[in-house]
Amino acid sequence: MGLLKNKNFLFLLIGRIVTNIGDSIYYIAAMWLVYSLGGNAFYSGLAGFLTLLPVSLQFITGPFVDRWPVKRTLIITQVLQAILILIIPITYYFGVLTVQIVLIVMPIVAFIEQFAYPSQTKALPLILPKKDLLKGNSYFSFAYQGIDLVFNAAAGILVAFVGAVTLFLVDSVTFAVAAILFTLLKIPQTKEKTLLQNKGLKQGLKKYFFELREGFSIVFGSLMATFLIGSIVANFAIGGAMAILPAFADHLGGSEIYGFYLAAMSTGALVGALLANQMGKFRIGTFVILSFLFSSICWVFSSIVPWTFLGVLLFGIAWIPIGGTNVIFAATVQTVVPNHILGRVNTVSASMGTIAMPIGSLAGGYLASITNSTLIFALTGLGLALLSIIWFLHPRLRGLPKAEDLSPKAFGLDFDEELADQSN
Repeated sequence: MGLLKNKNFLFLLIGRIVTNIGDSIYYIAAMWLVYSLGGNAFYSGLAGFLTLLPVSLQFITGPFVDRWPVKRTLIITQVLQAILILIIPITYYFGVLTVQIVLIVMPIVAFIEQFAYPSQTKALPLILPKKDLLKGNSYFSFAYQGIDLVFNAAAGILVAFVGAVTLFLVDSVTFAVAAILFTLLKIPQTKEKTLLQNKGLKQGLKKYFFELREGFSIVFGSLMATFLIGSIVANFAIGGAMAILPAFADHLGGSEIYGFYLAAMSTGALVGALLANQMGKFRIGTFVILSFLFSSICWVFSSIVPWTFLGVLLFGIAWIPIGGTNVIFAATVQTVVPNHILGRVNTVSASMGTIAMPIGSLAGGYLASITNSTLIFALTGLGLALLSIIWFLHPRLRGLPKAEDLSPKAFGLDFDEELADQSN
């Protein structure tokens, strides 16, 4: 509990929790609303594509995240999301709500999130010492997955009882509360460096594109690029699964089942996050190969077993390795990359890793609309098996050591440890 005595970390963590409540409610309500208004899985696939597209373009926001003050960015993003979310209940009240309006609002809110979450990640090494980063990321992941666990299930059930539109009103309030919490943050001025202050448009654009290229060169000139190979394959499958999940759940029983499957996913990722320290004691290459193959088997069987409860349980188990490796990789990158370029490095990695997700969402929704959602959901589980195979065939990935043995040199980075320490 020592970290929770750090008021800055506590405000950041609570703000993240409240933000995640809003995101959980928003995503489930929006996806179910689009599926209901549109009438088939194609529209939920299109919604997933439009929502995930900004995530794959997150690298564009990286230089801004590095340049803008973290606290101000966090506050503004929450206020904008609170206002935009209100469009849904307002248009519903006046009787003009259509699937097109929801499809417009969703990607705008998702684009704003691409400034919010990298800023939260960037804030961690500014307020925590290097030795506490793994624990801090575990708290972050615990908060994220724990909130998803509770509110994914709750939102799915509440959609059935009070309707998706009502949940958007609650969602707007959560973003407003998060904005208030972020105003309480105190970022040490000696650590946070804002770049490119009032240097003119031409010079500003030149600096922006320089920083953008720098982010790409760091990622693709290091071991991080090899991580992306398997991530692209897996995220294509995950994007397809998330798009057809409303139709798959509707076939099994309705919005409650949708919420349970999402809650199982969050539970599995949460358990993985809690076990990240233990997972880090194994060689990463061997662990990923074996655990993701096991996850793929659980995922496929979750879609074909005749008992819904067992299907939900297997789906949750499939997400345990994903939750653990996410924590390990996040903490490692924060340790080896200097903070003043961490935003662009994180956003480039996230963009490239998830670039196939919106395509998978669109493809999954379309294929489910012409075949059936159960078949496509089972096939998406094979994406994790492909990731396992790719890691097995790639010698550098297969030979990755334990997390504690990873260093800037192990990542193929040129940063010396002194520079990395100065950023923390």
